[in-house]
Amino acid sequence: MSRPFVMGLTGSIGMGKSAVALMLREIGVPVFDADAAVHHLQGPRGALVPAIEAAFPGTTGPEGVKRQELGAKVFGDAAALKRLEAIVHPAVARMREAFMIEHIGEPLIVFDIPLLFEKGHGKDLDAVMVVSAPAEVQRKRVLARPGMTAEKFAHILSLQVPDAEKRARADHVIDTGVTLAETEAQVAALVAAIREKNPRKLP
Repeated sequence: MSRPFVMGLTGSIGMGKSAVALMLREIGVPVFDADAAVHHLQGPRGALVPAIEAAFPGTTGPEGVKRQELGAKVFGDAAALKRLEAIVHPAVARMREAFMIEHIGEPLIVFDIPLLFEKGHGKDLDAVMVVSAPAEVQRKRVLARPGMTAEKFAHILSLQVPDAEKRARADHVIDTGVTLAETEAQVAALVAAIREKNPRKLP
């Protein structure tokens, strides 16, 4: 049985990726959220909590992984981060494979991957969709978030592949610097084109 067309969805902070993911779901496109998968695995009674506690003692509790404590253990320590990724990444990959099997008859599925380019996660994708908006729009959105400062924003940007490079590497760019209705129209048109080329498969 042939598999669905697999699209990666990514974009820098404040570019509207979550809004586009919601738009995709609303028109019936299955979306796998990598961040949500990690939260599930590391949450209360999460499957990865024992392994993370064993590798990083004191970083978990009844609520699951204590994100601040774990972050402090791996921040600036490449070896520690590698140990954590060796625990997390295979588990997320298994969830992604199960998602693919669950939706094998769909013409299109989307993997929402925040650090797609930064972590080199695009190898098994058929195409990549990047959400993008003008820098001033991005800055206004991000600085409106609770607890966000210009310094924090600058630091986050320094860790991400620049928006211009993401746009250049994308197969499709969704402009979120326009009205919601205009963004929705872009998303709907792209999905319709992919569905036409790759119709739903019968079970």
